[in-house]
Amino acid sequence: MFVQQSARLLRNRAFSTSAARRTTSVTLKALGLDAYNLGVYNGAWGGNGTIVESVNPATGEVIGAVQQANLSDLNQTLDNASQAAKIWRSVPAPKRGEIVRQMRNALFAKIEPLGKLVALEMGKILPEGIGEVQEYIDIADYAVGLSRMLNGQVVPSERAGHMMMEVWNPVGVVGVISAFNFPVAVYGWNSAISMVCGNSVVWKGAPTTALTSVAVTKILAEVLETNNLPGAICSLASGGAEIGNAIAHDKRVDLVSFTGSTNTGRKVALAVQARFGKSLLELGGNNAIIVHNDADIDLAVRSVLFAAVGTAGRKENRAYGEID
Repeated sequence: MFVQQSARLLRNRAFSTSAARRTTSVTLKALGLDAYNLGVYNGAWGGNGTIVESVNPATGEVIGAVQQANLSDLNQTLDNASQAAKIWRSVPAPKRGEIVRQMRNALFAKIEPLGKLVALEMGKILPEGIGEVQEYIDIADYAVGLSRMLNGQVVPSERAGHMMMEVWNPVGVVGVISAFNFPVAVYGWNSAISMVCGNSVVWKGAPTTALTSVAVTKILAEVLETNNLPGAICSLASGGAEIGNAIAHDKRVDLVSFTGSTNTGRKVALAVQARFGKSLLELGGNNAIIVHNDADIDLAVRSVLFAAVGTAGRKENRAYGEID
C-alpha cells in the first residue's frame, strides 16, 4: 500500500511539474520573452552586466535569465533618457495622456500572461498577480484624465496691465527603484503619473523579478515605437544595489522614487539630498489591523488571513485585538 501511494504521489508530482513548465513556456512566449533576455532598454535593447536567473519560488525551477546592466549601460541609459525628456516635455499634456491610454490598452491585452508571470516569478497567488496588473491599468486611467487637468493659475498683479501666470513644468528624469513584492504596480503608479507630467522614466526593478520588468518594458516600448517617440522615455536598467546606488547619486536623475526597506531608503534619501535632488520614498513598515470587541470575528479572521498571506506574506501586516 505504501509503495502504491508513493508511486501515485511521484506521478502526480511529475505531472504537476510538467504542467508548470508548460504554463511557464506559454506565458513567456505570450510576453515576447525567451530563456535568455536582455535587461537594458534605452531605445534599444542591450545589457553587459551579470546574468541573473529568475526562479519560481514554488518549485525552485529556473523560469528564465536576464542580462543586467553594468555602470556603463546605466550611463548610456541616463544620457538617452535625458535627451528623450527634452522631446517628451514638448508634447502637449493631453497628447501625452493619449500615449498613456495606448499603454493602458496594451497592458490590458496582456493582463492574463503578465499576471501569470508575476505569480510565477514573485510567488503570489494568480488573482493577486492579475490584480496587480489591473492596478497599473487603473492608475493609467487616472493619469489619462489628469493629462487634461494640469491647470495653472492666473494671479492678479499690483502693476497695472500685468498679470502673473503659473505653469507646471516637468521635473525631467524620474528614477524608479521598485521592490519585488509588487513588481508591476509600484512601477505603474510612478510611471503613468510621471509620463503625463512630461518626464522620462528610468526603472530599476528587483533582480528577483527581472523578467517582469523586461515584460512590462517590452509592452510600453512597442507603444512608444509605434508612435515614433523615443523609447528611452520608458527606460529600463535591470540590476542590483550597484545600479540603484548609482541612480541615487546621479545628478541627471531629478527625482528618485524608492520602494523598499527603511534602512536602504534612508541611504537613498541622504544620497539624493546631498546633490539637492528630489526623492519620493515608500518604505517598509507594519500595516496594523485593529480588531475591536464588537467586530465580526469571522470577517476579521478572513481579512487578517488574506492580508497576511494573499500576497505571499509580503504586505507585512500585524493584527491587534482590543483588551478589556
